[in-house]
Amino acid sequence: MRIAILDDYQNVALTFGDWDSLKADITVFTEPLTDVVKQLQGFECVVAMRERTRFPAEVLGALPDLKLLVSTGKRNAAIDVAAARRAGIVVSATGYIGEPTAEHTWALILAASRNLPQEFRSMREGGWQTGVGTMLHGKTLGLLGLGRLGAGAAKIGQVFGMETIAWSQNLTQEKADPHGVTAVTKDELFARSDVLSVHLVLSERTRGLVGAAELAAMKPTALLVNTSRGPIVDEAALVDALRRKEIRAAALDVYDTEPFPADHPLRTLDNAVLTPHIGFVTREVYEIFYGDAVEDIAAYQAGSPIRVME
Repeated sequence: MRIAILDDYQNVALTFGDWDSLKADITVFTEPLTDVVKQLQGFECVVAMRERTRFPAEVLGALPDLKLLVSTGKRNAAIDVAAARRAGIVVSATGYIGEPTAEHTWALILAASRNLPQEFRSMREGGWQTGVGTMLHGKTLGLLGLGRLGAGAAKIGQVFGMETIAWSQNLTQEKADPHGVTAVTKDELFARSDVLSVHLVLSERTRGLVGAAELAAMKPTALLVNTSRGPIVDEAALVDALRRKEIRAAALDVYDTEPFPADHPLRTLDNAVLTPHIGFVTREVYEIFYGDAVEDIAAYQAGSPIRVME
């Protein structure tokens, strides 16, 4: 079997999971594919990292040798699963844990609140204190989405002594009560939040949900955090709001285009704290991703596919 492992940016995939047990010919791609159809010809199995590479119907139909597509994580909006099924391609998932992303959300909140990137840089350059930070105790944490990750972020906010409020289209107070969170309107969420953290799944309903009007409604001292998906926030509107100091700062781990363009204007703004989509990038998650991927492939080889996406 020829197996392609895609988008292994750190070149670590083969150190997680017992790949040798598959007795396969494995090729690891450490850079984004430039021509998916051309570069994946001849591979019977492809292991896709999250949603980094798109597999729409036209791509799947142009890969006649592809029989198994393994996606790390439990869902992948970049794969047309129905088209794969029609083409006779099995799509298998892996397990996933959300705690690392919730932890990274708070790494970003703390970094932005206490101006840590500037202070780190000052210390390395021989300097000392450069700015004045902001405390979180007594402030209001707003959650845009109160699913598993949003609820986890709320719990940590409460430990910091923050009031926690949330909004999503289907959120009710009854659903918010078990998490000690107050359900509010969308307008209230943006107007009241000192820290507003995005925890929604990207869909046509949520794409561009945080736009110019929502950013303008926020406090000038507010912090916007996004560890969910980049397109939920209108990137151009955010750049404009940060340049005009409509909000104090943004802390981001996700972007419209990934890898993030080297010349993107967000990279030039002192009030943007940026990390390269590493919320889930931990040893524990990779052990699950690649360990389960090996299991998926072995099960397919044995004629009994597992964790098949429907």
